[in-house]
Amino acid sequence: MSGGSAGSGAAPCRFAHYFVICGIDTETGLEPDQLAGENFEQSPLKRTFKSKVLAHYPENVEWNPFDQDAVNMLCMPKGLSFRTQTDQRDPQFHSFIITKEDGSRTYGFVHTFYEEVTSSQICSAMQTLYQMHNAEHASANHPTTSSSSSSSSSSSSMDSLAGSLDEADSPNSSSSSLLAYKAGGYDSSRDTLYVSKALCLITPMPFMHASRRLLSQLHRAVTAATAPPLPLESYVYNILYEVPLPAPGRSLKFHGVYEPIVCQRPGLGELPLADFSLAEAFSLLGLENLIQVFTCTLLEMQILLYSQDYQRLMTVAEGITTLLFPFQWQHVYVPILPASLLHFLDAPVPYLMGLQSKEGTDRSKLELPQEANLCFVDIDNHYIELPEDFPHLPNKTEFIQELGEVLLRFGISPNTGAPPRTRACPGSTPSTPGREHKTVALRQLEDDGRNGNLAGEELAVLELLQENATLERLHELTKRTGVTVAHVETLRGKIKAQSAECQGGLTAAEEDELKNAKLNIQLREVFASRFTTMFADYEAFVIQSAPDLESWLTNREQMHNFDKASFLSDQPEPYLPFLSHFIETQMFATFIDNKIMSQWEEKEPLLRVFDARIDKARLYNVQRAPSLRSSIYQRCSILKESAQAIEQRLMKIDHTAIHPHLLDMKIGQGKYEQGFFPKLQADVLNTGPINNKWSHRSARAQRTKDHHRQQTEHLSLDSDLKEKYMQEARSLGKNLRQPKLSDLSPAVIAQTNWKFVEGLLKECRMKTKRMLVEKMGWEAVELGHGEANITGLEENTLIASLCDLLERIWSHGLQVKQGKSALWSHLLHYQSREERLLEQQQAESPVSHVPERRKSDCSIALPSVRVSLIQDMRHIQSMSEIKTDVGRARAWIRLSLEKKVLSQHLKQLLSQQALTKNLYKRYAFLRCEEEKEQFLFHLLSLNTVDYFCFTSVFTTIMIPYRVVIIPIKKLTNAMTTSNPWVCVSGELGDSGIMQIPKNVLEITFDCQNLGKLTTVQLGHDNAGLLAKWLVDCVMVRNEITGHTYRFPCGRWLGKGIDDGSLERVLIGELWMSSGEEDSGRCCRTPPLQRSPSQTRRISITSLSGRGYKPTSAQIQEAIGEAVNNIIKHFHKPEKERGSLTVLLCGESSLVAALEQFFHHGFKSSRLFQKTVFVWDFVEKAVVYMESADQMGDLQETAEPLGMTCQSFCHYVNAINSTPRNIGKDGKFQLLVCLGARDHLLPQWLPLLVECPVIQQMYEDIALLRDRTTVNTLIGVLETLHEFPITLEASLIKCIDL
Repeated sequence: MSGGSAGSGAAPCRFAHYFVICGIDTETGLEPDQLAGENFEQSPLKRTFKSKVLAHYPENVEWNPFDQDAVNMLCMPKGLSFRTQTDQRDPQFHSFIITKEDGSRTYGFVHTFYEEVTSSQICSAMQTLYQMHNAEHASANHPTTSSSSSSSSSSSSMDSLAGSLDEADSPNSSSSSLLAYKAGGYDSSRDTLYVSKALCLITPMPFMHASRRLLSQLHRAVTAATAPPLPLESYVYNILYEVPLPAPGRSLKFHGVYEPIVCQRPGLGELPLADFSLAEAFSLLGLENLIQVFTCTLLEMQILLYSQDYQRLMTVAEGITTLLFPFQWQHVYVPILPASLLHFLDAPVPYLMGLQSKEGTDRSKLELPQEANLCFVDIDNHYIELPEDFPHLPNKTEFIQELGEVLLRFGISPNTGAPPRTRACPGSTPSTPGREHKTVALRQLEDDGRNGNLAGEELAVLELLQENATLERLHELTKRTGVTVAHVETLRGKIKAQSAECQGGLTAAEEDELKNAKLNIQLREVFASRFTTMFADYEAFVIQSAPDLESWLTNREQMHNFDKASFLSDQPEPYLPFLSHFIETQMFATFIDNKIMSQWEEKEPLLRVFDARIDKARLYNVQRAPSLRSSIYQRCSILKESAQAIEQRLMKIDHTAIHPHLLDMKIGQGKYEQGFFPKLQADVLNTGPINNKWSHRSARAQRTKDHHRQQTEHLSLDSDLKEKYMQEARSLGKNLRQPKLSDLSPAVIAQTNWKFVEGLLKECRMKTKRMLVEKMGWEAVELGHGEANITGLEENTLIASLCDLLERIWSHGLQVKQGKSALWSHLLHYQSREERLLEQQQAESPVSHVPERRKSDCSIALPSVRVSLIQDMRHIQSMSEIKTDVGRARAWIRLSLEKKVLSQHLKQLLSQQALTKNLYKRYAFLRCEEEKEQFLFHLLSLNTVDYFCFTSVFTTIMIPYRVVIIPIKKLTNAMTTSNPWVCVSGELGDSGIMQIPKNVLEITFDCQNLGKLTTVQLGHDNAGLLAKWLVDCVMVRNEITGHTYRFPCGRWLGKGIDDGSLERVLIGELWMSSGEEDSGRCCRTPPLQRSPSQTRRISITSLSGRGYKPTSAQIQEAIGEAVNNIIKHFHKPEKERGSLTVLLCGESSLVAALEQFFHHGFKSSRLFQKTVFVWDFVEKAVVYMESADQMGDLQETAEPLGMTCQSFCHYVNAINSTPRNIGKDGKFQLLVCLGARDHLLPQWLPLLVECPVIQQMYEDIALLRDRTTVNTLIGVLETLHEFPITLEASLIKCIDL
């Protein structure tokens, strides 16, 4: 909240703009207030009646037009209230705020008191209402005791909300109201009737304490036994026309009726003015709770404050928004929501609103339209309800500790749960000087019964001693006998010290105010210091792309203003969950917009102060710059200076305003009558002085300002046009800052809802576009284009904000609410309807299964997954890990997004128009046909990218998998007599070995989520006559998400054929069925795990591979590419790396490239002999090395080489002695993987080159016999030494090194 901007520069420098009196209009009499939710069950004294603005002075102020309806509604949000002499009639104080279209604010301060009703018509009207009420209740009471007046069956959730608010006021049964009547009630002959009246001061800046004291002194002047020194007009005229606003950085003293009043305004370099007591906000909510609510505010959730006391609502709302510096709340802000505006809780946008609770109302009765993203703050019961999973503020523990220390220094317990009870305003009742002296903190602690703090009791002890003469004498006696009551003495000392301080020129009230101001500023400085640390280098990431203001404003929506990815990659890891959410908010976007616009126009005040602080911090941090980016908590270092500045201003007054004086007015009018606020003389108060130096000062300043603006204004950009652009540029997602309080016609409400619909659609377009751009950018990198700019964290944030948007769309215009998630509630309605229809159909005709059309060999064995909304819901419902409806809705959205059916599912859900009509009001987003179509189209665009947002989040759930083995039929019998087995592995674990029944090629199994699948181990036990098996590939499908992986094989499994392998480790790739391609879900980027070449790597020695011989240049290029991919893998953030196994063993992998290298010039085929494999060469080399070692030939070699020789032999023997039957090519693959992991490949290569066996097995042209090529290869492989390569368990099972 910018205190500085609230009055706007154009406003002359007057302290107050209007003085207003609201109350009962005796001409129109008692008018029931329909909008406030009339409840005729209540006794007439409890009902709400319309209040009116009785008078306001001046008539109008040019720069701040008077909005009569809004002021009346906010001065008396509940309307008039009546009391009799038996009821409590303490005066009350509250404040309110009016936010204009342009975001500027005006503050209102209201003192409400009770005045005797002198009009006999109104008294008799009340008497008549009572007689009618009692007659009704007597007749209702005779047959049976009537039921409670619950309105829960109300059709609209908004009506029931109004009902539930009133319900608490109504007595539970008629018998209790009769008792009430007998005990009290109202009888004009016996009782005196009182009605509420409000005095209100409207000011451009939040000088809450000064306004409160002035209003309570005006009221005191009316209730005092003697008339005030001057007529009341003199004081009102003085505050309206003769008291100026303090200049920035100065203090001002002006005079009330009885005592002077002091206020101060921060300087231009200080935090803006905030006069609402943060001490009270902290003690109302407790430190921990307040920080949680503050975090929700930063993340722009919906925040609803709930309290019986209007001033508490205002204190908490203003306290929280004040602490946002340098950011500002950009959405709906209504700290006091009048009863007539309850429909505004339906707003599908972030909001911060305050709702008055009625005494005794139970939270459970409060039906709110949307709760999925709601932070509910019950101020009176010190209790908050938070939205599900939102990130915590960075360094939260240390932050709370620092704030706690500040509060303790001022005598406030940071763990306060219970607040002070509501009290009358200071000065409204005469009080003894001794008691006046309690500090705010002590008064709060004393009032707080549940606090367990002794401060209040200590004070009570002392007061008891001071007031009781006997105890005083006893105390003196004990002192004379040499016994001192230490406890009492120290208390006395404290009090003496305090009163001595007070005599230094400050009254007790001023002392309180000073203490409050010092505490306020210190708490705010701790918050400001957090943001200064967190965003110390934000400027480096602002993208300044436009040449001038006009082109920037016109293209605002298309432009990227802030490099989010680079900013996040520069932050400490613990900060990321919070920051990735926060930089997506409107308040952050507006902050960056202001920064960019500061190139062309004057800096926004908050930004100016913030930037100055960052520059200052940089100066101090020159020596230790890196600390700006570390996650070490930095405490605020300027607490003392900030408090001193305020103390100096309050102790040494800079200006004193003109004293109130007699005015030139008719004598005898508005004469003093105790207890009644007189009718003031309007002609005197409606015009200010002609020759007032303040108005001169302001007019001169205004002329200078206008001249300056004309000089700096861009000639090309008309200021109206600029304002329009600015409004548009900033309106994204916050179409309404504040509901219009004055006009509540159905047309206005409809227009408001229409704005919401447009805003939601625009937000959907922006969000889907952002998700696509980020995701496409990432996948383009996978394909070798450009640099990545999205992290998994950011993707999660974007998906979470999409979930939030869908919840808000589904709760807009909702008629009947069930559960906290509107979307899930709609889905459940749909599910029950569909299941009923299905039961009817089955009863009518038994279902006949139609055989599916077959498309390819693969689909013979793998039937396509039927897309079913209900089936997806059942999957979610069966997940015991998810406990709430909001969680289920989010999981369902993630699953639909991963399956690429989100748009399709939602279209299906909305196709049941009868259901939608039942659930939603006419104006709801989901019933605006054109917008709904566009919305579904935007969601459809998300099908173009791959998400794993369900699989990667729900890692512990059980998932059914289907495995299908596809043999090559043309060359072999499809069946085998042996006993096959399979083991599926993924990024999160493996399934363990599962036996496959004989002659079965398909199995399904349930297993804890394996994540993205990486490898399949397939093998058999070689039993029986037909033991050999030629497998084309293995298909594995996740039956929940529908993701299918293809694991190519193309090799034999069996002894005495191919390389003699009985087990193969197959590397997977994400696969798309032709069915998916047909259904239009295939418009997508190539899958993450597939390499650009999609032909299956066939072993050189296998059946069809013999014809293919790559050139030496192609082989070297393939090795370089494979190593390069591994290096890139390690340069990505850990969460985005994907599978290393694919890069080591898949297509175009390191193993494939080295296989080609070793096969170049290899004499593999021999006449009349078996095929020879590279592994045969490796084994012969080992035999040679071991025999040479025994004969001592290796003794002469250098020591390291001897060691290398031993390590090579050790690894090869370990692989050979493994119980696994992985075949010769499998063993070579394993050797390469182990060598890469332990960084031994470059040391092993020279051994093989030196070994004489090479001459027998390789031709002269072989790459392995070319020293230069081998040295180059060694150099390339050495680049992998700096990376920690870890191998998947499925690759190195049973290897004992």
